[in-house]
Amino acid sequence: MSPVALFYRIFSIALFGAITGAVASLASILFVEVVVSLNEWFMVDVVDRQKLGGEPWFAVFSILVPAAGGLVVGLICMTNREKRPLNLADTIQSTQTLSSDAPLKSGMATALASMVAIGSGASVGQYGPLAHMGATLGVSISRFTRKTGFTGTMGIGCGAAAAIATIFNAPIAGLIFAHEVILRHYSLKVFAPVTVSAVTGYLFANYVIELPPLFRIEFLTPIQSPEFLVFIAIGIVGAGVAALFMKLVLMAGSVAAKISIPGYLKPALAGTVLGMVSIWIPEVLGVGGSVLRNSILSAYTDFELFYILVAKMAMTALCLGFGFAGGIFSPALLVGVLFGALVGHLVPLFMIEHFSSIAVYAICGMVAVTSPVIGAPLTTILIVFELTRNYELTIAAMISVVFANLVGYRLMGRSIFDIQLKKRGFDLSLGRDQAVLDHRKISDFLSSDYVTAGPETTLETLLERMHEVGKSEGYIIDDNDLYLGTITTLQLTGYGSGANSMSDPCGRYQEKESIILSTDTTIWAAMEKIQNFVGESVPVVSSDGRGKLMGVVYEASIIQAYMETLYNIRREEYGAD
Repeated sequence: MSPVALFYRIFSIALFGAITGAVASLASILFVEVVVSLNEWFMVDVVDRQKLGGEPWFAVFSILVPAAGGLVVGLICMTNREKRPLNLADTIQSTQTLSSDAPLKSGMATALASMVAIGSGASVGQYGPLAHMGATLGVSISRFTRKTGFTGTMGIGCGAAAAIATIFNAPIAGLIFAHEVILRHYSLKVFAPVTVSAVTGYLFANYVIELPPLFRIEFLTPIQSPEFLVFIAIGIVGAGVAALFMKLVLMAGSVAAKISIPGYLKPALAGTVLGMVSIWIPEVLGVGGSVLRNSILSAYTDFELFYILVAKMAMTALCLGFGFAGGIFSPALLVGVLFGALVGHLVPLFMIEHFSSIAVYAICGMVAVTSPVIGAPLTTILIVFELTRNYELTIAAMISVVFANLVGYRLMGRSIFDIQLKKRGFDLSLGRDQAVLDHRKISDFLSSDYVTAGPETTLETLLERMHEVGKSEGYIIDDNDLYLGTITTLQLTGYGSGANSMSDPCGRYQEKESIILSTDTTIWAAMEKIQNFVGESVPVVSSDGRGKLMGVVYEASIIQAYMETLYNIRREEYGAD
């Protein structure tokens, strides 16, 4: 590569990261500002509600706002191709399958639905929708650039990293989040633009808009060595809390699927229940920034922390399960902080002489619950470090994260996103190679280069057709193209003598292949089926059960599809172009 071409390549990659970072950052800031304004109008914040809690009309208002918000969210999401809000699981699947399928219309509809949901008080998070929106914008921007095959994947990483870096004021965490949660690999080709994008988001957040940090911690009390045993316990128990949280969300989704009402009404139903609960426990509403800060500042008693924790988990599960647009990242942070603060209230019962402030335990609880839920141990550790700039507190959080992920992985797997993808038939626990191969259909590799004959066609006529095109197999089909069987040249050998005559109809000698594929068979399934295959080609029939012959697939084509997929994956992960 010439020096000029090299300079152009470096400049274009950096420019792509900067543009994507700027667009995703500004969109994220706009998203948050709209949500804050809606929260103020609808008095979602717990502080505003405490001022008006005694008004007789306020109970009705509390129920109507999230119920109406749910109805609007349901109607917006019905415009999506999937008839539901998109989330980070969709972003991960798009990236892992190399499809970069992130339609701008569905992405923006989901972002709008998420703004309405969070703005009206739904117990869902904003960080997931922001990352998904950033990824969608990144893919859209990549379509205007030189198409190198993986520019869309690069755009997804850049957009997600910029969104997280902007909202958390944490560029390193944004960078790692994109690689750890979405891309699932590290390569120089993607690392450079994603880093530029994350830094751009951080610059916008700090020097253009000057967003306030998520929370502030005045950490002065040194951590005592016995407390590390508590941090380990927080990690182990926190993994259990995370597993319970995820199970509640999944169970709520299963319950919602069984309720026979239109899909667009389900979020409104969840909003009605949420509104009724918020009359007594207003802390369940919205993202819960005030609740998070109050928990860190020890503003709640241990009993208050417990019932807010239980209510928040239940209402988040209800909202997400019943189709409210939003994420689980923010609720997991709040649930973790509540759990950690509750542990902090109990620590003096066992450590009378020395113990750190409640904030330390709240932060350890935050990362212990959040990390198993979203599958991002490094990201959560770096968020703590970048928000607090405190090395000792980061070490404490790291201990909790380690044990939380060790236990959480065995309880639920890598993350709730992986569980959601597995329910859709995309199992990343089998490895990326198999997941991609199990997603691609054999129908993409069909060949029409084969010989067919009707059951009344003579063997002699079939043999002539096969000799003309150089094939050793002929497929017998009826008038409706339904596959009846196969005849090979080996079978035809010797048919000209004895009881068998070449003037006999093919239908008398047809035999169905031992291996028959359908159009919805995946490459991975085909690879497993043809291990002991002996023959020229494999018949592929329709997947509707009728058995219509749609074409054939050659063994070489299946192997080529396998090798092509592996090549694309490795090139995307390690390529330098």
